[in-house]
Amino acid sequence: MAKVDLKTLADELGLSVSTVSRALSNKPDIGVKTKNMVLTLARERNYQPNAYARSLRYRKSKTIAVVLPEIANNFFSQVIEGIEEVAAENEYHVLVYLTHESLQKEINIVRHLQSGRVDGVLISISSETVNVDHLNDIRNMGLPLVFFDRISKKLKTPSVTTNNYEGGIQATMHLIEAGSKKPAYFSLSQNLSINQNRMKGYLDALEKKGMPNCTYILQGGNDHEVNVGIMSKLLKSSDRPDGVFACVEELAIATYEACSSVGLRIPEDVKVVCFSNLHTASLLQPSLTTIRQPAFEIGKAAAIILFNLLESNEKIEYSNEKKIIDSILVKRNSTAVH
Repeated sequence: MAKVDLKTLADELGLSVSTVSRALSNKPDIGVKTKNMVLTLARERNYQPNAYARSLRYRKSKTIAVVLPEIANNFFSQVIEGIEEVAAENEYHVLVYLTHESLQKEINIVRHLQSGRVDGVLISISSETVNVDHLNDIRNMGLPLVFFDRISKKLKTPSVTTNNYEGGIQATMHLIEAGSKKPAYFSLSQNLSINQNRMKGYLDALEKKGMPNCTYILQGGNDHEVNVGIMSKLLKSSDRPDGVFACVEELAIATYEACSSVGLRIPEDVKVVCFSNLHTASLLQPSLTTIRQPAFEIGKAAAIILFNLLESNEKIEYSNEKKIIDSILVKRNSTAVH
C-alpha cells in the first residue's frame, strides 16, 4: 500500500496541505468540523506523521528573515511592524537585512541565509533584481519564501501586494480631474513589478481620457540629487508637464525640490501625487496627496502566509497565491484646484 502523507489527505478532502497539518496539530484557527473530518480520514487511512520532518520542526531556529531594499522608506518600516506582530504571536524573532537596492548584496544575503540561520524568508526584491536563480536556491533547499510589495513573476511563490495598477489609474485620473493637462510619470526601476503596474495604470488612464499623446515618462533612480536634476531639467523645458505622478515618495520629494529650484509653485503650476506612507505628508508645504498603501496589513498578511508554510510537517509545496490589499487615495493640497 502506498504511503499516506499530508498531501494524500489534503487531495482526498479537497483542502490545502497547510490546513490538514494545522487540523492535525489542533490549531485554534481551524474549525471543529474541519478538524473532525481530517482526524477521521487520518485514522481511516492509518496516517503516520513523517518522523524526519517532525524532527526538523523541533530543531527550528525560531527566527525568520526579512530582506528589504531600504529602511528609510516609511512603507517598509510599517511592513516590519506588521511582520513582527505575527512573529511575536508565534514566538519567533525577526532578522532584518538590507540590500540597499543591490542585486549582489541580495545574492550574498540569500547565500548567508542558506546556512540554516533562519526558518523562512520574506523578501521585497532590489531594483536591480531580474535574474532570481539565487531565490530559487532557497526554495530548492525547502526554505519557505514569500514575496511582498516587490515581487518576481519568475518564481512560483506566494506574494502580497497592493493594487498598484488600479492605484496608478486612480492617481492619474485624480491629476487630470484636478486640472492637469500634461501629467508626467516619474518612474523608478523598470525591473520592478510595482513600477511596471503603476506606469501601466498611468498610460491606461491617459488612454481612457483621450490623452495618449500627453505622455511624459521620466526615469528616476536611487540617487536623490540625480532625481532632482532630472525633474528640474524637464520643468525648465518649454513643454513642461503641469502634473507629476511619482512612483514612490523619494521621487515626490525630489519633485518638490525641483519645483522650488526652478521657481514653480505646487499646486498652482505643478500638481503632485505619489504612492507613499510618509508620516509627514500632511506637514509638507503644501501637504502631499498620496496613494496610501496598507503597509502594516501587507507585512502582517505576508507573515501569516509564511507561518502557515512553516506549520507543515511535510515538504513545502509552493503556490502562486497572490493576496492584493487595496490602497487609498488621500487628497491634500498638492493637487488642490485653484
